[in-house]
Amino acid sequence: MSRPSRPDRRTGSGRGRPAARGRPPGRGSRRRIRLAASRFRLRVGLVLVIFVFSMFAGRLVQIQGVDAHAYDAKADRLDGAESVTLTAPRGAILDREGTPLAKSVDADMLVADPTMTKDDAPEIAAIISRRLDVNYFELLELLRKPDTRFVYLVRRVLPVNAEWVLNRLEKQDLAGVYSRDDPLRVYPAGEIGANIVGFVGSDGRGLAGLEYAFDSRLDGEDGHEAVVTDATGTRIPLAESSIEEPVPGTGLQLTIDRDLQWLAQRRLAGAVESTRSESGVAVTLDTKTFEVLALADYPTFDAGDPLDSPEADRGSRAIQDVFEPGSVQKVLTASALLDAGLVTPQTKINVPPQLRRGGHTINDWFGHGNLRLTMTGVLAQSSNIGTVLAAEEMSSRRLHAYLSAFGLGRETGIGMKGETKGLLPPADDWRQINHDTMAFGQGLSVNAVQMAAAVATIANGGVRIDPTLVKGEVDEDGSITPTDPPGRTRVMSASAARDVTRMMEMVTAENGTAPMAAIPGYRVAGKTGTAQRVDPETGSYAGGGFTLSFGGFAPADDPRFLTYVILHNPKAGGGGGSSGGPVFRDITSYALQKYAVPPSGSKPPNLKTTW
Repeated sequence: MSRPSRPDRRTGSGRGRPAARGRPPGRGSRRRIRLAASRFRLRVGLVLVIFVFSMFAGRLVQIQGVDAHAYDAKADRLDGAESVTLTAPRGAILDREGTPLAKSVDADMLVADPTMTKDDAPEIAAIISRRLDVNYFELLELLRKPDTRFVYLVRRVLPVNAEWVLNRLEKQDLAGVYSRDDPLRVYPAGEIGANIVGFVGSDGRGLAGLEYAFDSRLDGEDGHEAVVTDATGTRIPLAESSIEEPVPGTGLQLTIDRDLQWLAQRRLAGAVESTRSESGVAVTLDTKTFEVLALADYPTFDAGDPLDSPEADRGSRAIQDVFEPGSVQKVLTASALLDAGLVTPQTKINVPPQLRRGGHTINDWFGHGNLRLTMTGVLAQSSNIGTVLAAEEMSSRRLHAYLSAFGLGRETGIGMKGETKGLLPPADDWRQINHDTMAFGQGLSVNAVQMAAAVATIANGGVRIDPTLVKGEVDEDGSITPTDPPGRTRVMSASAARDVTRMMEMVTAENGTAPMAAIPGYRVAGKTGTAQRVDPETGSYAGGGFTLSFGGFAPADDPRFLTYVILHNPKAGGGGGSSGGPVFRDITSYALQKYAVPPSGSKPPNLKTTW
C-alpha cells in the first residue's frame, strides 16, 4: 500500500494540480499593504519617543533652571536631604616678618548617616574610638541617632587618621561614614606670643587674645551644601545653586617680632623665678612708631593646649592687670614741670629726712639726713620727698591734664579685648595728699602698655602715638591692607623731652639707681620703680607687697627702642634697677643688634645731681 504524497513546497499542492505560471494573484498588493503599515507604525513610534524625550528635557530645564532654588529648598525638607556646613578657612596670624603664630592646616571631619550605621554601630564606634581616642559610647549614640541622616562624629581629624578610619571601615564592609574638609587651628610657636594671639575653642571660634578680638574677621563665612545620600551612602548632589561656597577669613600681620618676643619671654621668666615674683610683664616698643615689638607675660601657656594651664595665665596681664606705677611715674611729673617752665634740670631742692603733710608722713625709700639735690638728682636718686616739693609748683588741674595727655586713665586702643584703662581720679577729687602721692606714682593705676607708651613719649621728642599691635590685614592672595594710621598727640616740647632724657641718663650711670641697665656702647635713659601694692583683703598698703619696675630706652641720643619691665610682688632680689634692669638690658641689646642700630656717637651728659 502506497503512502500519500507530501505537499510540494515549491508548488504549494499535493494533489497534482498544474502549477500556475508567473506570480500568484494578489501577492504584490498584500506586500504593499504590510510595508505601508510598518512605515506608519515607525512614524508613530518616533513621534512618541520624541514626545517623551521632550517632556523629560522640559522637566530637566524646569528643575535645574527655572525652579532650581525652589527645588533646592524642597530638597532640604526631604528625608535624606541635609544641609552640611562647609567650614571657611580661618585667617592666619603672622608676626611682622610673616612668620605664622597661628594658622589653619588641612584636616577632616568624620560624619555619618545613622540610617545606615545604626545596625553596625558597635563595630564602627570601636574602630573610630581606638584610632582617634574619642569616647566610644558617645560615638555609639551618634551612630544610632534617630530621625536624621546626618551627624558629626569627630571634628578636626588629621587627614592621615581620617583616611585610615575610612579604609578600615571599607575593608570590613561598614558603610555610612564619610569625611569632609574641616581645617585645624595650630600654633607653631607654642608659648611664644600665646598671651597675645590667644586660642580657639572646639568650635573653631576665638576665645582669647587676638583670636577673640578679631574673631569675625579671622573666621570668614562658612558655606553650606545641601546633600542627599542614596541607599549605599553615596552623596547625590542637587542643583548647582545648592552649594554656597565658604569665604576664607582675613589674616592679621602683627607688629610683634617673634625672635624678640621669644627672648623677652625667656628673660622675663628667669627674672620672675629668681625673684620669686607672682608674675611679670615686659613690653618693648619702637619709639619712632609705637609699634609693639614684644609683649611678654609670665606665667604663660601653650596656645595649642590652653586647658593644660590655669585660666589666670591665659590672658594678657600687660593690658588686663593694673598696678600703681611707683617711681617710674616721676619722669612724667618731671616732664610736666620742665615743659611748663616751672623747673630746670639744675633747679635746687632741699630734701629733708621726712615730709609731714596734713597728718601724713612722706618718706624716701632710703634713709638720709638733709639733702641738697638738683632736679636731676631728685630723679637720679628717686626721691619721693624731692618730687613732692618740686610738684608744689604745679596745680592739681594742670598736673592731671599732663598725666591724661600721656595716656593715663584711658585705654590705649591696642586692639585686644579686656583692656583696663587704669585709674586717674578727676582733679576736682584731689586733696593735697593725692597731689603729693600721684606726683611720685601712688594713688593712681596703669596697665603696662599705658605706662610704656607714656615713657616712650619722652623718647619720641614729646609726641605720643597710640601704640599698635596689628600692622594690617592679610587678604587671601597675600596682599596686606595696612591699618589706619595711629593717633598722634604732642604732650610736651621737644626741648623739654631732651632735658628729661638727659636727666634719665643719670639713673643708669654708675652712681644712679640702675647701673645694671647700662648697655655697652649705647647711651641709656631709664627710671626705676618701686610701688606698694594694696592688699585686696584689707584695702590698705600694709601686707600688700610691692611692684618692682624699670622703664628705659636706647640709644638716648637718638631713641629707637623702649623696654618696660614689671615684677609683681617679688619675695627676693633687690629693687627695680637690680631686678628689672638686667631684663631691660638683655631685651633692648638684642633689639639694637637685630635692627642694626649704630652705637651712640657721643658720651652721656654729666649733669650735677647735688649742689
